[in-house]
Amino acid sequence: MLIGRKSECNILATARLNNKSELIAVYGRRRVGKTFLIREYFKKEIVFEVAGLYHGNTNDQLQNFSKEFKNQNKKGKEDSPKNWLEAFTQLENYLNKLKNKKKKVIFIDEFPWFATPKSRFLMAFENFWNQYASKRNDLIVVICGSAASYMVKDILNNKGGLHNRITSTIRLLPFNLHETDLFLKNRGIRYSHYDVLQIYMAIGGIPHYLDKLKKGKSVAQNIDKLCFNKDGFLREEFKKLFVSLFDNSEKHLAIVKTLAKCKKGITRQELIIQSGITSGGDFSLKLTELTVSGFVSEYTYYKNKNKLSLYRLSDEYSLFYLKFIQLNEGNGAGTWQRLSKKQSYLSWSGFSFETLCLKHATQIKKALGIDAIYATNSSWFNSNAQIDLLIDRDDNIINLCEIKFYNSLFTIDKKYYLNLKNKINEFQQESATRKNIHLVMLTTYGIKQNEYSSELVQNALDVNCLFEI
Repeated sequence: MLIGRKSECNILATARLNNKSELIAVYGRRRVGKTFLIREYFKKEIVFEVAGLYHGNTNDQLQNFSKEFKNQNKKGKEDSPKNWLEAFTQLENYLNKLKNKKKKVIFIDEFPWFATPKSRFLMAFENFWNQYASKRNDLIVVICGSAASYMVKDILNNKGGLHNRITSTIRLLPFNLHETDLFLKNRGIRYSHYDVLQIYMAIGGIPHYLDKLKKGKSVAQNIDKLCFNKDGFLREEFKKLFVSLFDNSEKHLAIVKTLAKCKKGITRQELIIQSGITSGGDFSLKLTELTVSGFVSEYTYYKNKNKLSLYRLSDEYSLFYLKFIQLNEGNGAGTWQRLSKKQSYLSWSGFSFETLCLKHATQIKKALGIDAIYATNSSWFNSNAQIDLLIDRDDNIINLCEIKFYNSLFTIDKKYYLNLKNKINEFQQESATRKNIHLVMLTTYGIKQNEYSSELVQNALDVNCLFEI
């Protein structure tokens, strides 16, 4: 059954009800559930489905298309197509024979893999849509791809025959915490919110990864099995991930590995220097591709001063792999329990929890009761202090969100109290804002009330707020 994906299902429902043909582009990172979404939602309407072959040449792709076409068109006696124009002509002839007046779905999965050099696949597809499919009123053509750079550059920003032809776009992202919790419960895995949080911080909200978790095992047992056993599914996944998504992925990896070493977000210029990649169009392209694919997130500086942004590695699995898996491959049972007692665990968990909270800013606003108030999210920093999430509201309040991962009630002691005071003072002085400053403490289990918390904290939230819809 489909878990979550409400906004995506609304888009698909609209396409199903419209009295015109629709061309829908779906993209998102590997294993995020694109194919499952389309197959599950349109399981009664798909009349033809084919998937591109990874690293297949033009002849391979045509043969695969022909094989799938013959499998799904039992009455057809067509010869194997010699080129893509012939292939789509055969598809048109097949569709012409279908008398059902209801919407019919053509699903082309891993679309970018079909577009091999000199294959003229995209030209033939453009012709199929413009001269045939768009002139009917009963077709939904879904093109899907993991290679986000191709989907954005060659499809969404197409300057040729597909320019402005895409009727709907779905950028499929990993599950949020609420969806992750629902997914696990649907599989009979019942964890506390704290445990779901730990799973999410290690492997993210990728449905295919979550599907590998075993019922009846603890968080530590599942992480050990997936990430550290010699046959663990996620032990080698990282080595395949970027190669399958990006051409010439070495620079993408350099950016990801650089960000993994940073405890906080860093600026573009710092990223260029530390990654060793020359500034220019190629660097910008690689960073954009990683951002579009959800591996890197950009957080705008407060009021966009000097047009600064902070970049963070926002893919939980990539960070976890670089921090722990690659250094402890094959250590087997008990590895994660041993590692979680080390100082490196505290550093990783703090950063990962912060990144997770930034992704759930909508839930944080709802918990603060300000979801109906216009507000912008940003970051702020200077040489003395940094605020990862700043919510600038239209009702004369700015929320400075302090985020802490801790395994019990968090206590603000004198040292931390002075640190918080310094952050607030630095921000007030540099921003010269006249708005009221409200400090929000977001921790796993809440904060312990004492004289310091009573003075500084206006709102105390715990991890449960992140699990709201």
